[in-house]
Formats: sequence, C-alpha cells, structure tokens
Amino acid sequence: MNDATSVRRAVPAFWAVGVLLVGIGGALRADDASAPSGAAPDVPSLACPAELFPILPWDALHKWKEPHQNPENGLPSIAECGFTLAGFVTPEDLPLCEKLGLRAIMALPRGDQPWAGPWTKLTDDQIDQRVQEIVKRSAGSPAVLGYYIMDEPGAPAFPALAKAVAAVKKYAPGKLAYINLFPSYATVGAPDKSQLGTATYTEYLERFVAEVKPQLLSYDNYMVQYSDDLQDAARAAFYYADLLEVRRVAQEHGLPFWNIVSSNQIRKPTTIPSPANLAFQAYTTLAAGGRGVSWYKYYQGGYAYAPIDAKGKKTETWQYLQVVNRQLQTLGPIVNRLTSTGVFFTSPTPVEKLPILPGRLVEQVESKASPRGIIEAKPPIMVGEFRDEHGGEYVMLVNLSLERSTNVKLVTVEPHDAKHVFSAVDGRLVPLDEQNGHWLLAGQGMLIRLD
Repeated sequence: MNDATSVRRAVPAFWAVGVLLVGIGGALRADDASAPSGAAPDVPSLACPAELFPILPWDALHKWKEPHQNPENGLPSIAECGFTLAGFVTPEDLPLCEKLGLRAIMALPRGDQPWAGPWTKLTDDQIDQRVQEIVKRSAGSPAVLGYYIMDEPGAPAFPALAKAVAAVKKYAPGKLAYINLFPSYATVGAPDKSQLGTATYTEYLERFVAEVKPQLLSYDNYMVQYSDDLQDAARAAFYYADLLEVRRVAQEHGLPFWNIVSSNQIRKPTTIPSPANLAFQAYTTLAAGGRGVSWYKYYQGGYAYAPIDAKGKKTETWQYLQVVNRQLQTLGPIVNRLTSTGVFFTSPTPVEKLPILPGRLVEQVESKASPRGIIEAKPPIMVGEFRDEHGGEYVMLVNLSLERSTNVKLVTVEPHDAKHVFSAVDGRLVPLDEQNGHWLLAGQGMLIRLD
C-alpha cells in the first residue's frame, strides 16, 4: 500500500473484468454466529491486551524505498492523531514509540518490492534467517506488537508465508506475523491468472487460515469511496459483503479481524475523506466485532486529501481522523471485551442480501431524519449484538447514511430495566433517552448496555 503500488492497490478489479459478488460463497449471513467456535489448531494467541484497540496508519514511516524520509509530522503526530499503533517502523524508531506509548509493527524497508516481501523466492533456511534477523533487530522492545510480513498475497504464496508465520511464532512468541489480505473485488480464478488464485473469496480466506495459520485476519476495502459515499449500491455492496464474510470466517476459526479502510482520496474521481465516511468505516467495523482499524494512508504520496499533505503538513482530514480515532480509543477496548453474537440491518437494507432484524436482542430500530415529519427519510441502521463474559448484553447502532443525521429509538426483544449509552468521549454510562430518542450524526454509532 505504498505509492509505487497505488495502482495495484487502489483500482477495483471489477472495473476491468465486471466481477461482482460471485467471489463470496453462499448468502450473506451474520445472524447465526453465537460465539467463536474455538481457535484453529496451532494458532498461539496474539499478545494484545484488551485495553489496546489497534488503530494503525497503514504507511511506511520512512517510505518503503529510497530516498527514505524523516517526516516533519512523524511519530509524535501519529500519537497525537489518536493512533495506538505505529506502522511501519524501523528498529531505530522503537525507543520513540516506547516514549510516546505507541505499539508498533516493525518492518525492514529494502529490496525492489519490500511491501510484498521475497518469501516465495526464499528457501526454508532463508525464510528462517530473515525472520530471525527482523526479530533480533527489534532488541526485545516492548513497543513491538508484531512484524510486517506481506501485503495482499495470492494463494500461491501461502506455503511460503506459512513458514514465515511459523518462524515468527518460534522466535517471537506472542508477536504478530502481520499479513494483509485482498478484498473480494480482486480477481478470482486460476493461480497464474488472477490476484486471489482461488475460485471464490471464501475459498481464499479459508485456505489462508488453514495453510498459513495466522493469528488474525486483516483485509482492506475502499468501497465507501469507490461507491461515491455509498451512492453506487453495487459497489457499496462489496463493503458490506466483505465485512460480514471476513467476520464469519474469523469467528469460525476463533480469530480476531482488522479492517483497513480509506483516509485519503483513493482516486481522483472518487469522494474524499469526510467526518461522516471516516466515522462510518470505524463504527461499522466495531459493530461487526472488529478488533482493529487501519487507515490507508497517513502520508499523501501519490494520493490526495490525506491526513498529511505533500508538503508534510497536517490537513483537515487529520483533524477529522483525530476525532474518530479518539472515539475508537474509548469504545474499542470495551468492544474488545465483548463477543459479537449477531449483525443485522433495518429494512429496507442499504444493499441487497443483508440480514434483517429482528435479532436475538433487538426487535426493531425506529430511524427518522425528521421526527417532526418535515421529511420522510428513514436512514438505515446497522445493529451489532454482543455479550460479555458474565452474560451481559450490549447493542451497537450505526447510522448508515452519509448525508443525514437520524433520531433512533431502540425496541428490544425482551424488556430491560434500563438502557445506558457509553460516552465515546470518556466511556462513562449515560441513560438512553427512550422517550425522545437518541440522535446519531451521519456515519456515527453508539454502544448501548442493556440492564
């Protein structure tokens, strides 16, 4: 995901080949996942404390290739913007990460395609030695959450990546071997003629888990902006489909998942980052039970409207992103302690084939852009249902409109003595106003505890 790969990373394959949702096997379902079925064999848990919700700027701090940069707005600005994880840093950056309280994913920029990695060209011994070198150079820094391995591999790379992941588990137990996957709109088909190298997206995800044995699933999807802020329903459908399918596979194998979304203008004709679409990408990830959010990208490079512009200065996007990241810092650790038990949508759904209410907890959500009836707009709502380890029940509601605020009233399946909303500012609980409803800004969400 660097400037040299912007075309490869950013252009949806379906623009060229007309692929739609055929890459995902089966109907979209998110109403039957009561709890993870247990971790897959030989998948040591990632040492990521519940109080840490990973928020990552998907960028190489010093650029991937020479001439490397030492940006004016470097690690201190990343911490100030509300990120909890720095990426992708060199060993020399780790002391400052420790000082700033940032965890980090470490990488060694070198070679013609350092973002891809040479893994498929290395022997088993060379893979082992390369991982040893990366781990050794981190010098046991407590800032290191994990090590960058590869971005967007096709299935033919899985055998080599399995060896790299195994080596990280061997030499740095509890650390992450970081690999990010394609979205479903990458091309499918024969290994030598497609990006995924599989017949479907589901096969791609399942094979990755079975063959590579990762500690988490990370994928990217920029369809919020490619769809012109969800106005193109066919393209917007990819965003929802991938979110639900990655969630399903992650839960099936007892793995957390991270979502990489856009914080820049992904292409000149597309919409730009806004408070609404940034919040939408963050809150829909939380509502699906995501355990991390990555923003592509932090430094402008070959894009536009990034948090840091071409002259190295902060932009309006930086300010918008800081607000959203701070909310993720507050609510993310709370969601980390919950189990996602279902995802539903109000009817009519924003795109076809999404699971519709009622759920296990929520019967219906009344959504009105104008409770006084000045207009009849009823923005769609995404509903995430959760349970804590003591059996407590929680609900997250997300306003899926990027154009209108909406007033929501929650109707639960069973009566509850009280309902409280977690403040996205400091996490305090405030009573839900059930008589007058609760207002959600465009793209905004809220987490509710059912008492």
